[in-house]
Parts: sequence; C-alpha cells; structure tokens
Amino acid sequence: MNFQPLLDEIDEEIRPLLGQGGTVASYIPALARVPAQQFGIALRTCQGGEASAGDAATPFSIQSISKLFTLTLAMRHLGDMLWERIGREPSGNPFNSLVQLESEHGKPRNPFINAGAIAVADRLLSDGDAKAELLALMASLCGEPIGFDAEVAASEAATGYRNYALANFMKSFGKLDNAVEAVLDLYFHQCALRMSCVQLARAAGFLCRDGRHPRGGEADITTERHTRRINALMLTCGTYDAAGDVAFSIGLPCKSGVGGGIVAVVPDQLTLCVWSPALDATGNSLLGRKALELFVAKTGLSVF
Repeated sequence: MNFQPLLDEIDEEIRPLLGQGGTVASYIPALARVPAQQFGIALRTCQGGEASAGDAATPFSIQSISKLFTLTLAMRHLGDMLWERIGREPSGNPFNSLVQLESEHGKPRNPFINAGAIAVADRLLSDGDAKAELLALMASLCGEPIGFDAEVAASEAATGYRNYALANFMKSFGKLDNAVEAVLDLYFHQCALRMSCVQLARAAGFLCRDGRHPRGGEADITTERHTRRINALMLTCGTYDAAGDVAFSIGLPCKSGVGGGIVAVVPDQLTLCVWSPALDATGNSLLGRKALELFVAKTGLSVF
C-alpha cells in the first residue's frame, strides 16, 4: 500500500483544526513556549518503507514516549524480575497521581505512569551508565545521533515537584535502590530526548517486527515475547487514564507524551508517530488522537 497520499490527506484534514482546541503542557516552562499550531505524521513499515507529512521532521520533546525505550532496556536486563516492583494494570488515575501509590505501598500500577517510569529508571541506574545506554539505543534505532534537550531537562528538574514527591514516596517504602536525585536526573533526561515523528516511527519499528531491529542486519532489540508484552502494556496503559477510550476509538497499541507525540503500532505491519503540541484534558495530543482515528478509519488497520 502506498501510504504517502493517505498521510497527505490526513494532514490536509487536520490543518484547519490547528489552534481550535487543547492547550500545551504549561506546567513545564520549556514546553509552554512551544507553538501549538503544528502537526506532523510519519510511519515506517516492517519492510522499511517510509511516508510522512506536515511537520514530521520537526524535533520535539518526546516526554513519556521515552518510557517505551527505557522499559525495553529494563526488560532486556532484568526479565520478569522487573515486575517485582512494578505492576501491569491500568491506573485509572492521572499519570502523576500520588493517591494510588500510597494505597499500594509504593508499588506503581504500571511502567507508563510517572511513578512506574521512575522505578524503571532506578533499575537501569543499578545496571550501569543508563544515559549512555539509552542514547546508544536511540542512535542505533534511528541510524543517526539522538540527544537530550538540556533546556527541557533543566526545566523539568526545576519544576518537577510532584515527581520528587513520587520518588521520595517510593524511597520511603524501600522501592528505590538509588538516590532520589540520581534517579530523577535520569528520568528528566529521558523525557527530554528530542526527536521528530520520522525518527520516532523508525525507533519504534522493532515493536511491529517481533523485537527485530527496525533497520535489519543488526542484533534483535528484544525478544518476541517481550515485544508482545510491551505492545499489550501500550494498549492498556500507554495513554494514561484515557487508555480505554483510545483502545475503543483507535484500536492500536499507543504511547503518548505531554510533548504532543503519540506512537502507535500495527503489529507485523508498521509503526506510526503523530505530533501536535496541544493536549486534551488527559494529557494526550488532541489532534494526534484525531489523526490516528482518521488513519484507522481510512485503512481499516486495527488489532481487533
């Protein structure tokens, strides 16, 4: 299938809606300054074909989409031991909720809410130079260097009071092995990875290829079993407390971030990334979700 005309068509339908709803993530000062009237879409097929439209080459802060890649590294290092401290259930609460964490004695409900990703960062820190390993993974997946946005990382560190609370809470329950400051430094930097839709569609390619490297000819990124688990978590937990509605309306495993990006996977076929900075009330890209709904409606692609 030639996807380029389809992405151009979706871009044409989305453009008139820019600026008509949603708000950027104002609680992170560096993100509050991002112009809201942008939209990009890109995909990469299992065979390596690519298509893109709109602002697909514009880099942005990937935020919680990074949790896909740190989770992959942690599963590779720890296997099923990872789940001793992290659950696998939807939270039904905002991504930075403290209430659930207290009632469940410091064990995060899943690895895609903030507390869960902080717990993953802690486990990675115990295994070596986690920042360098993450950058090396992203560069390998994209075939080009990927870096942290220092301004965004500093902005998050200066204003991430709730994340400090989450980390200190888990530390008080004995659920973090490393110093809170070190764990959050890794977490803030992973959220500050700066990538475009094109790069993210490439990077997530192993998730539609049963864990095989998206560019081929290199070592597998993870196992087929772990890939299925990651996709399952994306479907049930990847879009915060909107996961049920996203599964209902889009029907694909998705992982979003408050930078406005959403990565979606069609197993055995393609990976897709959409980006528009204005968010809905659940912290997901308003027009990104609309674009994914259009894509599914026009192609009939779904896991259901």
